[in-house]
Amino acid sequence: MREQSSGDSENQTTQLILVGFGELQHLGFLPFTLFLAIYMVTVGGNSLIMLAVASSQTLHTPMYFFLCHFSLLEIGYTSNIVPPLLHSFLEGKEAISLVTCLFQFYMFASLAAAEYLLLSAMSYDLYLAICHPLHYPVLMSTWLCSCLAIGAWLSGFSSAFTLALAAPLPLCSGIREIGHYFCDFAPIVGLFCSDVRVMWRMGVSISGFLTLAPFLLIVASYALILRAVLQIPSAHGRQKAFSTCSSHLSMVGVFYGTLIVVYVAPTDHMAPLFRKAFSVLYTILTPMVNPIIYASRTKR
Repeated sequence: MREQSSGDSENQTTQLILVGFGELQHLGFLPFTLFLAIYMVTVGGNSLIMLAVASSQTLHTPMYFFLCHFSLLEIGYTSNIVPPLLHSFLEGKEAISLVTCLFQFYMFASLAAAEYLLLSAMSYDLYLAICHPLHYPVLMSTWLCSCLAIGAWLSGFSSAFTLALAAPLPLCSGIREIGHYFCDFAPIVGLFCSDVRVMWRMGVSISGFLTLAPFLLIVASYALILRAVLQIPSAHGRQKAFSTCSSHLSMVGVFYGTLIVVYVAPTDHMAPLFRKAFSVLYTILTPMVNPIIYASRTKR
């Protein structure tokens, strides 16, 4: 018992090294300035969306209610990753404790899962609005909106229980470097010398379910929406219905498109810089682009 307690204490105080974008040090302050600008646009854009919805009575609809929650998730999502990355540009390699690294991954995984679930809730809202317009105010009540939003948050933050399995595992000896700019699941698991097969399987299973299940719900919603739209007699009515979905569909395409590029495309033989660049697509650029898409294309 004493040896295990000592090992747990050692793990908690262990210093890890985040390599970050060390390959870009020769560019001076250019990468720092670029990522700082992206971060400011992301936080500022999402904050403006929430402020606009809160200040306009006409925007107090379920769609904009979900959009406010989505913007808040985006702010938390990017704030979890970009500020430490900016610090690493100034100071070089970032030294963090194992607990801090696990917490960063927990926040990353939880917020990402909540975003996918919220996207499926937004697709359900579109389904009710297009397929059941007469009953929409009753079906998509304030109570249901709140339940869907709270459910997305709670489900996202309760989905990372596999992290509890990592705390007592002993780290490998030697240099403890993470060849990434944030603490993702695979780099963290690679730090441990014990048998991590159970942890790996649970992590893959949970992340797969939280990614695939919302996607299937979105596909089902759009299949029903498409069937309803095709039954609209006028071309103008069909065009209006499709334009209602365009912003949400763009968001879904960006989210799942970047996931496919990062996790399905063969990147094993790519240079570390290119693998990190692919990760930037969904961790830093997507939170900036999606609110712009939704705010600019929403007509409803």
